[in-house]
Amino acid sequence: MSATDLPATAVAPPVRRSSRRRSVNLLVGAILFGTILVIALVSLVWTPFPLEDTTGGRLSPPSLQNWAGTDRLGRDLFSQLMVGARLAMLVGFGSVLIAALLGITLGLVAATAGRWVDDALSSLLDIAIAFPTLLLAMLIVAWRGASLESATLAIGLAGSAVIARLTRVTATRVLAQDFITASRTSGTGSLRILFHHVLPNVWPTLVVPLALQFGGAVVAEASLSYLGLGSPPPNASWGRMLQEAQSTVLVAPTAAILPGILLVATIIGMNLLADGLRDIADPTTRSIR
Repeated sequence: MSATDLPATAVAPPVRRSSRRRSVNLLVGAILFGTILVIALVSLVWTPFPLEDTTGGRLSPPSLQNWAGTDRLGRDLFSQLMVGARLAMLVGFGSVLIAALLGITLGLVAATAGRWVDDALSSLLDIAIAFPTLLLAMLIVAWRGASLESATLAIGLAGSAVIARLTRVTATRVLAQDFITASRTSGTGSLRILFHHVLPNVWPTLVVPLALQFGGAVVAEASLSYLGLGSPPPNASWGRMLQEAQSTVLVAPTAAILPGILLVATIIGMNLLADGLRDIADPTTRSIR
């Protein structure tokens, strides 16, 4: 018996399980990422203690006064974690915005320009993709100086090459479709075709890569801060917290464990959320219900 001869009830359960799994991924991702985002927003108006406050006692364990304990200087860890979430969100969204604007622009130019421009941009994108992202970010930060803005710009520029390449490939396929030819024949301008036909068919493909860019930006910012090239003190970064806690990890493990947990939760939450949103935005990935 072939697969087409099976009754409808025989194939329905896998579809339901797939739909249920996608819903769970979207829900879990929204909860994880939403929690970190709420913490970041709350830190804009309130933290338990100022970051400069060193009156909590050195390496104190979690208590009612210091919910996550204190570090080796007596600073409240929970306050640092909240500010670290704010910095992670700023770097993540900022670098994704830079990568999206620059990458989509270059990708559309390469897809619509002549052969020579396309070949030149494609070669430059190949070189940029092959260059290590963290190394490029370190070079830009070292040139501009260690700051949150430098880290965001460096990470966004490093990630724009991948977005540009995906945009070029997807836009080229869309421009080859019959409805694009019909639009041109009817006298529709090139800009209208790009904004009304190409971009709506391109952006669902970029949802997951941009989410990966967000997670990669959070990791890159933590790596730069760990190396002393991130946002300078008194700003608290999860990467700097990990670097400062490594010498006292056996005495006060929460100082190293909690930033790592928040870092992993942010990346996993964003990836699961993006995967669920892709299924909603891209009709070709939806299961037949």
